[in-house]
Amino acid sequence: MHAPVDGNSWLGLTESALLVGDVYDWCLQPQCGAVVLFSGTVRDHAVDEAGHERSDVQFLTYEAYESQVVPAFEAIERELRARWPHTGRVALLHRVGRLELMESSVLACVSAPHRPEAFEAARYAIDALKASAPIWKHEVWADGADWGTGAHAPVAPESVPTAGGGIRS
Repeated sequence: MHAPVDGNSWLGLTESALLVGDVYDWCLQPQCGAVVLFSGTVRDHAVDEAGHERSDVQFLTYEAYESQVVPAFEAIERELRARWPHTGRVALLHRVGRLELMESSVLACVSAPHRPEAFEAARYAIDALKASAPIWKHEVWADGADWGTGAHAPVAPESVPTAGGGIRS
């Protein structure tokens, strides 16, 4: 997955490794003094449907309603820019397919003139992605497998609160 040549949005779904440094470098802009990057990685434990912690996660497989992911990311970006109008660049990237422990499954990166906006916007971006994008994970343990817990119907990005709890009116 390659960075866009122009524009301020990098939104996508890929089977390729997510290169954190490339995304960070792409988000740098001279008018922005802050870049916040969130990388969600595959960890070795999870909570199963019965509420028991599984400490033996082997790998994850992500699936997506592929034709709807980028439109969902576009809606998140529109809402993000409405809430933080001075945002510079926004990258929302997610992997599909099999991912091993410690690999990045999702990146949300935002640049902004100042750190408070960058932190708030990046937190909103990952929260909205988790709430709005039609992407699902399948966890594989040493002795079984199941879909990740907390599955829900996607919600509109406008209904996702900011870290402080506010929703734009």
